[in-house]
Amino acid sequence: MTALPELTALDPFELPEWLGEADVTWTAEAGLRSGYAVPGHLAGGPDVLPCDLLAVDVAYPQPVARDAVRRDAHQAWRNGQVLLVDAADRLTLAVPGTGFTADLVLDAMGRLAKAVGASAEHYSVRLRIGVERPRRH
Repeated sequence: MTALPELTALDPFELPEWLGEADVTWTAEAGLRSGYAVPGHLAGGPDVLPCDLLAVDVAYPQPVARDAVRRDAHQAWRNGQVLLVDAADRLTLAVPGTGFTADLVLDAMGRLAKAVGASAEHYSVRLRIGVERPRRH
């Protein structure tokens, strides 16, 4: 079993100010059907910030997050928030679940907007559908 990736909690107040001031668009760089991790980026005018989504409850064939991160992600979600982590120098939204739907992405981005003090009205999302991967039995 390989080592789990290091996921370090981030304080939303340490993120760039433009996330709370500009109209921001999150763009998926892969399809939602591609799995538990969806790379993407946030853009507000000329500013761009890598921002990925991670479904933290995937456990097979190996876990994608430590138990403490999973617990913190679920606690934040239950409280109407989203857990922000640094994963390999990329802002990552740690979301409960094993995959993503359009509704879940919209919810996560709304929670990010709230975390940085912005209105969700100033956030938009560009999704890619992607190809569903066949399940292995």
